[in-house]
Amino acid sequence: MAHPFLHLRTILKHRHKVISHCFRAGIGIQGLFHDLSNLSPTEFIPGAKYYQGTRSPNEQERELYGYSLAWMHHKGRNRHHFEYWNDLNMQSKMYEPVKMPMRYVKEMFCDRVAASKIYQGKNYTDAHPLQYFTKGSARKKMHPDTADLLEGWLRLLAEKGEKAVFAHIKKIPNRATYGGPQEQ
Repeated sequence: MAHPFLHLRTILKHRHKVISHCFRAGIGIQGLFHDLSNLSPTEFIPGAKYYQGTRSPNEQERELYGYSLAWMHHKGRNRHHFEYWNDLNMQSKMYEPVKMPMRYVKEMFCDRVAASKIYQGKNYTDAHPLQYFTKGSARKKMHPDTADLLEGWLRLLAEKGEKAVFAHIKKIPNRATYGGPQEQ
């Protein structure tokens, strides 16, 4: 059974949280454009069809078909997803993760925290985004320097709280480099 209004409400609540977090992280204007592709028919219709309210509808679509067309569309249009940042390594001739620009790592952090808040509701704690990250497989699929940076921020959130982590992130220039040599 499709739930277009419940799905739309979830999308809008999530966007509002991400926008708020992005302003706190120093990328407010960028946050205003967060996840607009969710409103496209390619993403919205399956989202409403597979809506559950406690997790991404893409997971349900993936369980049924072995893939999610909505997710493939989404990750290819939203640079705050590490899956967007894969390219052909000319030496290995393999597709590999590349280091994400700082402003998109900031947005990814904001997105993950907001998603945890929406899906966990009253059970949310500042430790939840870190737990989700460390229990999942994302680290293995993203550039090691990007994974280290994200995990550091998630640890800071879990240990010191939102005020401390957003103050820290906001101080970092959006064009800053991190980790090893920057290829961008």
